[in-house]
Amino acid sequence: MRKQTVKWFLPFLLLLPVLSWAQDERPPVTRAFFIDNAFIMQEPGKVIDLGSVVIRNGLIEAVGKGLKAPLDAKTLEGDSLYVYAGFIEGLSHTGVPKPKQPERGSRPEVKDPGNPPNSVAGIQPERSVTDMMKADDKSVSDMRALGFTAAHVVPYGGMLPGQGAIVLLGGDDEREMVLRTNTSLYSAFEGGRRVYPSTTMAIMSKYRELYMQAEQVKGQSDKYATNARGMNRPEYDEVLEAFFPVIDKKMPVFFEVDDVKEVHRAIGLSKELGFDLVLAEMTRGQLVMDKLKATSTPVFLSLDLPKEKKEDKKKGGKGKGDKKDADEKKDKKKGDKEMSPEKKMILDQAEARRDASRKELEEQAAMLAKGGVDFGFSTLNVKAGEIRAHLGRMIKAGLTEDQALAALTTTPAKMLGIADVAGTVEKGKIANLVVTDKPYFAEGSNVRYVIVDGTPHEYEAKKKKKSGLSDPNATVKAAGEWTITIDVPGQSTESTLTITDDGGSLSGTMSAEGESRSLSDVTLDGSNLTFGSQFEAGGQRINLSFDLIIDGNNIEGSVKAGNFGSFDVEGSRTPE
Repeated sequence: MRKQTVKWFLPFLLLLPVLSWAQDERPPVTRAFFIDNAFIMQEPGKVIDLGSVVIRNGLIEAVGKGLKAPLDAKTLEGDSLYVYAGFIEGLSHTGVPKPKQPERGSRPEVKDPGNPPNSVAGIQPERSVTDMMKADDKSVSDMRALGFTAAHVVPYGGMLPGQGAIVLLGGDDEREMVLRTNTSLYSAFEGGRRVYPSTTMAIMSKYRELYMQAEQVKGQSDKYATNARGMNRPEYDEVLEAFFPVIDKKMPVFFEVDDVKEVHRAIGLSKELGFDLVLAEMTRGQLVMDKLKATSTPVFLSLDLPKEKKEDKKKGGKGKGDKKDADEKKDKKKGDKEMSPEKKMILDQAEARRDASRKELEEQAAMLAKGGVDFGFSTLNVKAGEIRAHLGRMIKAGLTEDQALAALTTTPAKMLGIADVAGTVEKGKIANLVVTDKPYFAEGSNVRYVIVDGTPHEYEAKKKKKSGLSDPNATVKAAGEWTITIDVPGQSTESTLTITDDGGSLSGTMSAEGESRSLSDVTLDGSNLTFGSQFEAGGQRINLSFDLIIDGNNIEGSVKAGNFGSFDVEGSRTPE
């Protein structure tokens, strides 16, 4: 595989000596930066027009109008920039590599499924996510490119995967990323596979059992710590001791809830056992709004949404899309005639239910905001490439831009207990900022800089489509084979990009010289095709993030290669 990697990404490898010298021998020229003549969104509803920001040694040194650039500061270039506080993920797996699923038949045999080992049952509350993080995991750079600068991350796992931490999405070392450790006990209604507890009721029963045992052991430990004479030393149990800070209300339980029933169950457990609760990855929260308000339970809504319904193209266009739509309508009418009335009614009812469900999920944030429920967003189940589009759909469904901004900044900062250092653009706070060339939620807005802990990460604006080439009514098709060229200084490389569409789920490979590499997170949003890949060379793992625009049978855009920067990509569809 290493031999294949070297051949596959030879143009990028030419830059490795430069990067190595820059990282190992050349210290940063300055830790001071200056942003001038920008629209500064200090917090939702509070804007400084044409103001300035001074950053020094990782902190915001000054914000306001009429500021002069310090002599030692580097000015971040750009016209009419917009500055926001860095976004915060309320609950995520960012930076935590996803465990590989064991192959069929390779799972360890469990002699007693009714009493399995804790690791098999998904009961591992003693684990810390900081032991699993990888600074070079592709998810870190993907989320940072969207404007996220901090995240509350948790391990993958079953009903009790472990303890969370708040991390900054920058730095080359996992230790540099950590802002706060042991911030939560992550829980989910995720049963074991063919072992106890495998059902929701069994999970709740096991949760009660563990919590009550922990209370008992903690009581004994507290007595022993006060006066150990004459007492047997309490037996050490790392699983039960993981509950101690929860029992002392020094650590909340973050419960992932997939539906309304799980909301009621999590709140019920919290009330019964007495722990502080935060609900995350919530969907259809408007159906339990009264309960959320009555219990004052902090909430993080899921940013995941079902695929958007494809609307019919408007009549009158002259593009290929109109002909295709007309053919589809013709086929549909023909199919409707051949279909029995009963079957058609069943299909229509199913489609209506899907539409209603999609509408409920899109309107959730707006309805909770209107009802006075504060919330942030969690990103456990959403692809990075879909987040901006999903935010746009929520705004279209009634969420205001200020409300969306609050859910990304001030509200999660308060709920996670980091409002003293994050969430707003204020003097003395950590310099976590996102800088765009238009208002963030505006169509065509590009992220130009994301500043994490005072270190800027620069992004190029997406290329605009060339005038005269596009057919606005054409249906965009990503599936197929493309020949693309990556323009790296000193050498260009030609590769074959193959995209496969399996019922709306995209995947793909990229190959050169007969060697192939799989792609990750392949997403088509309108005409915007994004995907990632990674390789190891020179002792480094390098993440590649492709951001391309499809224009008929042409494709162009850029690829960001780790810390090397961005490089132009262009190509065309291979005729079938």
